[in-house]
Amino acid sequence: MGNLFYIFGFSMIVALTGALVPGPLLTYTVIKTLETKRRSYLIGALVILGHACIEGFIVVGILKGFSYILKNVIVIKFIGYLGGSFLIYMETDIILKIKKGNYKTPFDINTNNTDTEPESMIKISNPVLGGALISMGNPYWWIWWATIGFGFMLQYNISLSNWQGLTSFYFDHETGDLAWYVTVSSLIYV
Repeated sequence: MGNLFYIFGFSMIVALTGALVPGPLLTYTVIKTLETKRRSYLIGALVILGHACIEGFIVVGILKGFSYILKNVIVIKFIGYLGGSFLIYMETDIILKIKKGNYKTPFDINTNNTDTEPESMIKISNPVLGGALISMGNPYWWIWWATIGFGFMLQYNISLSNWQGLTSFYFDHETGDLAWYVTVSSLIYV
């Protein structure tokens, strides 16, 4: 039981080591919260739902031996190049739209016509799908799971046979992510 207490506490802290780092998922959450007209305070929860689904797959994958693939230098370079290209595309698209004036936020002062709908910076309109795709497109996310996440799982003997530890680790980890992203979208909503 004492081990589950440590898993519970440290799993949330470990989640926050990734969640608190500003990156593409946080940017996506902020933009989607600003763009959403109704119930935008829920965007953080929806983004983390997609993120949590993908993390569920990666946790099970690591336990089934996927960690050996993630430690391969060629795979890490491929993830880095592919994910880095995706991030560069997103950044370039956002910068070009801002430069052309195609994107207006609710706090733009120079908006002449508030009735027109601004063009979205990010084309992934479903926040659950966005949470999943942006997580997978971020090379930092893969590297985080191959190092910090995997190390934590080893240290606390998280395995498929230790279902209490696995359940505590996964749900407490997602609770840490959820707490931060719901806070962000709720503060933007206010």
